[in-house]
Amino acid sequence: MLQIKDTGRVTEIKQTICKVSGLSTCLNGQQIYFPDEAPGMVVGFAEEEASVLLLKGNRGLRAGAPVYGIREIFDIPVGDSFIGRIVNPLGEPLDGKGPIKTTDRRSIFCDVPSVLERRPVIDPLETGVKILDLMIPIGRGQRQLVLGDRMTGKTTILTDTILNQKGRGVVCIYCCIGKSESALNKVLQLLVEHDAMKYTIVVAATASMPPGQQYLAPYSACSIGEHFMYKGNHVLVGFDDFTRHAWIYRQISLLLERSPGREAYPGDIFYLHSQMIERAANLLSEQGGGSMTFLPIVETLQGDVTGYIPTNLISMTDGQIYLSTTLFSEGFKPAIDLGLSISRIGSKVQWPAIKKLSGMLRLDYLQYRELEKLARVRSGGAEDMEAKLKRGRILTEIIKQDKNRPVPLEEQVVLCYFFRQGKMDSLSIDQARIFRNHLGRWVKEARPEILEKLAREKTLTPEIEKELDGLVQTATEQKWFERTEKV
Repeated sequence: MLQIKDTGRVTEIKQTICKVSGLSTCLNGQQIYFPDEAPGMVVGFAEEEASVLLLKGNRGLRAGAPVYGIREIFDIPVGDSFIGRIVNPLGEPLDGKGPIKTTDRRSIFCDVPSVLERRPVIDPLETGVKILDLMIPIGRGQRQLVLGDRMTGKTTILTDTILNQKGRGVVCIYCCIGKSESALNKVLQLLVEHDAMKYTIVVAATASMPPGQQYLAPYSACSIGEHFMYKGNHVLVGFDDFTRHAWIYRQISLLLERSPGREAYPGDIFYLHSQMIERAANLLSEQGGGSMTFLPIVETLQGDVTGYIPTNLISMTDGQIYLSTTLFSEGFKPAIDLGLSISRIGSKVQWPAIKKLSGMLRLDYLQYRELEKLARVRSGGAEDMEAKLKRGRILTEIIKQDKNRPVPLEEQVVLCYFFRQGKMDSLSIDQARIFRNHLGRWVKEARPEILEKLAREKTLTPEIEKELDGLVQTATEQKWFERTEKV
């Protein structure tokens, strides 16, 4: 096959950027190859020379070395055989399981689906995180930002959502950007222990890898996800995290001698991230009917959500989940601040059963938090105020959740139903904790057919409500939830 190559020579090397002369027809994003077939990518050019991003470091590269480019945009291999594998942003395996056999390739800078190719986001992405499914629902095709300070549980939100996709036909992609090897290994160990690698792909660019690969990582994850989306599959992509991606791009831009802007970031950092975020979509059936949901993570500094990168991403996503250091230190986990968290898709992606039962939960919780602040400065109070505080504490306890233990939506419906019936108001906090942790197991043993009907119907039919009333009566008669010891 005839292939036209554009040749040139290296004139200068600056860490991860090298200057190349002689590439007369180069394009931005074009693939470039060095003497040892190491890849590079054009990230800028002037009249006499092009700037090439080195993707495997600059070891052994010297000025005067020959290079050549093929007139095509940088692409990576994609395919179904990536499922269950750990790869770098170039699509090369990192898990020691041998080469990945695939014949398909996809550009990392694909055009996003147009408005006419998309359909409304109407199907829920079941996260298994109670506070999200009940109050901040996420739909397939949505872009939901997760932000908060260090060590507040941002990655746990993402991993719990991945664990909950088991058996739901969703392909999950975990994209690690600039994190430590130990942090990546913890996530990998968790996915292996819960048998989640059967439907998960890990795209890893840790802090020890070349900056060029850290820059490419989210693009590569998007391209791998698009392969499945256009085949009609549902995809979840988690980016951990975009703050480090912005740091890497700032470093590359300084080496390219581009003018720094706010907080020393280059002016096009907004375009960079919005270009990726727009690739999430819920496609029409004519386009395959697949979807790709994004959960990008951003790290804040001392709770400042007005920083440049957080505000950029808040403006281009469909809502945000804010994790509070204060709530985390109080033991409220997941430490989601319901005052600052929102889903712009709203309740239209919820099950009708959950929509009916959880409609006022968020307002009830926020009113309880305000009432609690008032109770701290006032001694004593009316009887109805004490009852509201007690109910608020019970609500707070039941929406808490241990990490790595996602709760199916049908169990959440039963939990909400018990709370709405007032059957938990007499419990102590310890009893409410036991109730929360063991309700699902008890229902599976006592009336498993109720959970099956809820999973199938997704709504509270008169028949299901009657059965739930019977379940409440059975639980009341047995009084199993009033035990203070662990069951």
